[in-house]
Amino acid sequence: MKKTTIKVLGMLLIFLLGSATTIDNNSNRHFEILKNLEIFSNLYKEVNTYYVDEIDPGQFMRTGIDAMVKSLDPYTNYYSEADIEGYRIMTEGKYHGIGAKSDIIDGYVTIMGLNKDQPADKAGLKVGDQILEVDGKDAKGKTMDEFNQIARGFPGTTMHLKIKREGEVRPLDIELVREEVKVENVPFHGIIGNDDIAYISLTTFTRDAGKNIETAIKDLRKKNDHLKGIVLDLRDNGGGLLNEAVNIVNLFVPKGEIVVSTRGKIKEWNRDFKTAKPPYDLDIPVTVLINGRSASASEIVSGVMQDYDRGVLIGRQSYGKGLVQNTMDIGYNSKVKVTTAKYYIPSQRCIQAIEYKNGEPVHIPEDQRMPFKTRNGRTVYDGGGIKPDVLVDSGMSSKIVKSLIKDHQIFKFVTNYCSQGLVINDIENYHFTDFDAFMSFLERENFDFNLDSDQSLTKFKEQAKEDGFELGGALSNLEKEIIDAKKREILKYKSTIINLIEKDIAGRYFYEEGKIKMGLRNDEEVKKAIEILHDSATYNRLLGK
Repeated sequence: MKKTTIKVLGMLLIFLLGSATTIDNNSNRHFEILKNLEIFSNLYKEVNTYYVDEIDPGQFMRTGIDAMVKSLDPYTNYYSEADIEGYRIMTEGKYHGIGAKSDIIDGYVTIMGLNKDQPADKAGLKVGDQILEVDGKDAKGKTMDEFNQIARGFPGTTMHLKIKREGEVRPLDIELVREEVKVENVPFHGIIGNDDIAYISLTTFTRDAGKNIETAIKDLRKKNDHLKGIVLDLRDNGGGLLNEAVNIVNLFVPKGEIVVSTRGKIKEWNRDFKTAKPPYDLDIPVTVLINGRSASASEIVSGVMQDYDRGVLIGRQSYGKGLVQNTMDIGYNSKVKVTTAKYYIPSQRCIQAIEYKNGEPVHIPEDQRMPFKTRNGRTVYDGGGIKPDVLVDSGMSSKIVKSLIKDHQIFKFVTNYCSQGLVINDIENYHFTDFDAFMSFLERENFDFNLDSDQSLTKFKEQAKEDGFELGGALSNLEKEIIDAKKREILKYKSTIINLIEKDIAGRYFYEEGKIKMGLRNDEEVKKAIEILHDSATYNRLLGK
C-alpha cells in the first residue's frame, strides 16, 4: 500500500510541478504546492498507520479527493477505476444499455420514461416500474451511478430484473437483452399555428443534431412552402456536443460569424468557434423556447441567436452552465474531469452562473451583473444564464408546482391512475378531468410540500418546546391553516398541474412524441411564439429592429 501511495503521489507531484511551471513561474506557488503535498502525504500515512480502527486506504483517499473537487464547481469530478464502466457520457446519442430514463423514488430505481422499440420497451417494462433486484442482487438503496454500472454492458448480454408494478400483487420477472441504444435528438417536428409555423423539439445535442433539424425544416417545408416562422424548442435540453450547437446556429447565421469562444488559464487552449458553411435560411423568423433546465449547448444556441438579434427567445431564464470540461487520465485507470475554460458568446458575455447553493445556480439580480449589447444595441447580462426576450410564467416556477415535480407526486399519481385500466386511443381527444382524484391522492400520500413555511414552523415548534411553552392548540390551528392555504395554492395552479398530468399520461402510451404532442395543446410558451411569429411588427420590435 505504501509503495503504491508513494508512486501515486510522485506522479501527482510531477504533474502539478509541470502544470505550475507552464502556468506560473512564481516560486512561492511552487513552494506552496510542495509544502501542501508533503503535509497531505504525511497526514495520509500517519492516519493509515496509527488510527485505532482499520481504514480502507482507497476509500479514505476517495473521501479527501471528493471533498477537494466539491469545493470547486459541480462539474469538476474524479472517477476512480471502479467508476469508469459507469462513466460513459452519451455524446453520440447511443450506448449499450436498456433504453430507459430512470430516477430514484422511495429508495428504488424507477423507470421514468421509455424509448420506443429499445431494450426496456421490448422486454415489457413500463413507466413506473420499480426495480427490486438485478441479476438476483437486491437493488434497494442503489444510487443511479451504481445501477448504471450494472445496467450498461455489452450488446447481446442478458439482465434479469425483478420489478414491482403498480396494480400487481406479486413482483414480476423481466428478462432484458442489452442492445446499442439509439436516442433520437429530434423526437418530434410538425406544423402548428394556422398550419404555417414549423415546430421542432430538440432534446439533446448529440451527433447530427444540426443535420436533423435542417432535415426537419425541409420536411415541413414540403408540407407548406410558405412557413411564417420556426419554433425551436430547447426546453429541458441539458446540452451536449459543442460542434452541434455551432451547426444549429449556422442554419440561421452567415458563414464566418463567431458562435462561441472558450477562454481559460492555458492560453494555448483558447479557441474561437465560427460558422463554417453558408446558412440554410437567413430570413425566416425564429423563436427559441428555453427554461430553467436549458443548459450548456442550449444556452449557446439561444444566447447567440439573441446576441445576433436573429431570433426571439421565449420562456424562462436558462440554467447558467457556460463551462468547458476536459477529462484527463491520472493513472491506475482513474480520471479527473476538470473545468478548464468558460464559454463566451458573441456579445462577450459569459453565461456561467457565478454562485451555487446545494449544487444549483443562485439567481443574481441584473443590477449586480455586467451589461452587454446585442448587435442591434439591446442590453443583455452575463453571470447567470440567458434571460428570454419574452418571459412566460405558466405556473412552472411556483414553489407548489416545483415541489410536486421534485417529490414525484404527479408521476406517482399518474402511475397509480394508469394502473386502474385507463385506455387512451388518441392524444387529441383525451382530457384529464378527475382533479379531485389527484387531491385525494395527495392526502393519502400525506404529501409534505417542504416549503419555507413548513421548515420555519418546525423550527418554531422545536424552539417553543425547548423554551417550555405549551402551544398545542394554537400550533394545531396554525398547522391546519397552512394545510388549507396549500390546498388553495394547488387549486390556483390547477390548469398547470392538469397539463403536467396529461403530458405524463400521454408519455405512458405514446412515448416522448406523445408527451410533446400533448404538451403543445396547452403550451402557453408555444402559443406566445405563434402569436409573435404572426405579428412581424412585434417580432421586429423585440429584436430592436
